[in-house]
Amino acid sequence: MNILIAYWSGTGNTEAMANAVAQGVEKAGKHADVVHVADQPDVSAYDYIIFGCPAMGAEVLEESEFEPFFMQAEGTLMNKKVALFGSYGWGSGEWMQSWEERVEAAGANLFENGLIINYTPDADGLDACESLGERFANA
Repeated sequence: MNILIAYWSGTGNTEAMANAVAQGVEKAGKHADVVHVADQPDVSAYDYIIFGCPAMGAEVLEESEFEPFFMQAEGTLMNKKVALFGSYGWGSGEWMQSWEERVEAAGANLFENGLIINYTPDADGLDACESLGERFANA
């Protein structure tokens, strides 16, 4: 099982979430490559992908690095299992709903609803991230 956790983080919140998701994958006895999108991971080389990005501005994905990365990745998601997570500080989570729709429109198999954490993940938030990783790896 080749799992990629590709994320963007500006303040460290989404990075902390990515690392907790990876701990959950490891807890399930599997391994995930955890890569910041600036390092341009090859999404096409993975069948199981977990993307992490916070909400920015008017509830959109980060626009300078993550959005261009994700636009390229969308063309490689057909029939792949994909999970989403991210942090936000305002709004209703509309960015996550839009992101889920994009993943499904790309032909991916969306795993659950995206996990969103308000601001900095606390212990319960990090536990939720770890649980997501474990469930994803075991599904």
